[in-house]
Amino acid sequence: MQICNVCSEQTPKYRCPVCKIRYCSLGCYKRHKDTCLPVEQPTPTVPEEKNTYSTEPWTVEDLLHEDNIIDKVPLQRLQLLGQSKELRDLLCNPHLRQVLHSIDSEDSKDDAMRAAMQEPLFVEFSDQCLKIVENEEKSLASNEDDDL
Repeated sequence: MQICNVCSEQTPKYRCPVCKIRYCSLGCYKRHKDTCLPVEQPTPTVPEEKNTYSTEPWTVEDLLHEDNIIDKVPLQRLQLLGQSKELRDLLCNPHLRQVLHSIDSEDSKDDAMRAAMQEPLFVEFSDQCLKIVENEEKSLASNEDDDL
């Protein structure tokens, strides 16, 4: 089991987007950010290749900051996205794959998402993702109501 790299007391829930250390709270993040140094990216073996993928596995928590935790989707629901035939069919479209790749490679994700939302195919993809996650959310809520 891991412990926070800042306070060494709690289980870490987050990962610094710059240096990738794990921390447990906003307080630890604030203490850490003053001394944070970016992680060296490995140099590609072939000069014209661009290394865009990290070899270190990521978690959902890596993508979130403490201030937007209310928007967090549980991993079980995210896994339903990978089981969707509709999403797999949409992802066969090379244009959608290019849009997703361009969002992923942008530094400003907010701007990239705003631009992507002008693409009808991306809107269809986003709507399908939300439909899957929200339907699961509703079924989980109704199961909890049945248990009462």
